[in-house]
Amino acid sequence: MKQILPLRSMGKSDLMITPIGLGCWQFSKQQNMAGKYWPDMEDDLIEKMVKISLEGGINWFDTAELYGNGASERSLAASLRELGKKPGEIIVATKWWPMFRFASNILKTIDQRIEALAPYPIDLYQVHQPWGFSNEKAEMEAMARLVKEQKIRYVGVSNFSAAQMRSAWETLQKHGIHLVSNQVRYNLLDRKIESNGILETAKELGITIIAYSPLAQGLVTGKFHDNPELLKNIGIRKYSSLFKPAGLEKSRPVVKYVQELAIKYSVTPSQIALNWLINSHGETVVAIPGATKESHAKENTGTMTFKLAAEDLLLLDKKSVAFI
Repeated sequence: MKQILPLRSMGKSDLMITPIGLGCWQFSKQQNMAGKYWPDMEDDLIEKMVKISLEGGINWFDTAELYGNGASERSLAASLRELGKKPGEIIVATKWWPMFRFASNILKTIDQRIEALAPYPIDLYQVHQPWGFSNEKAEMEAMARLVKEQKIRYVGVSNFSAAQMRSAWETLQKHGIHLVSNQVRYNLLDRKIESNGILETAKELGITIIAYSPLAQGLVTGKFHDNPELLKNIGIRKYSSLFKPAGLEKSRPVVKYVQELAIKYSVTPSQIALNWLINSHGETVVAIPGATKESHAKENTGTMTFKLAAEDLLLLDKKSVAFI
């Protein structure tokens, strides 16, 4: 597959990333509560997901401390080593988990993160949630210190509101450091960042939006609409209103149009949904779909081999306006 979409900078940084990265939550090895969301992937399968991603042009990977208490970080690093990737050849993003912790913990635990990802440097270090015992200003002060100590390269946040994101940005600016990203849920069936100020603020400040759950947990592909039997085995997703009968009916027009465009472009529905995400707002939004099967990894990379026409982007926008 030929990659036609160019690299873009992550925020105001020199990190040049592909519009699609690989989300690595599924590499958690079921090691903690967060890890139990996914089946236990064997090392060779993890390596295969990373290999296909790299071969398809993806140059960055997003993981976190929370994902299996470091299991995902270690699995990612092990796969990259096996595949002969040298430090600096790829970009690695990870996250600090703030729950029941103070900002000082960022400094206390950074060496664990560095060790888990060795020999690959932490190109982007993110605060995973705005739920810590310290506020975002204290957390950014700690992050600024890590940048100055050259333990991390750049700072990002995740799940931050527009106000929290601006506050974090202002704190880092006092140190001459940019906040480069905010990782949030964003997809055709969840467009709230377009109405709550997050996207607008990101564009104003030059912050990249990293879209997680970019396929609405598979819902946007239409597989659950076409085969309701699959709804019997969706785990905790069954509690989401999107997966209930009324939710499915609400999303059906969007899903139908996604499927029609997939036929038009000779691609898959997931590639249409991802392509809309990474092309609807210039270079502001990038996406990190996961992959547990070879087909998933290939679909992810294939998203970067075409670009939806402006009129199709606009029609998708109109079809999904109810989800803003």
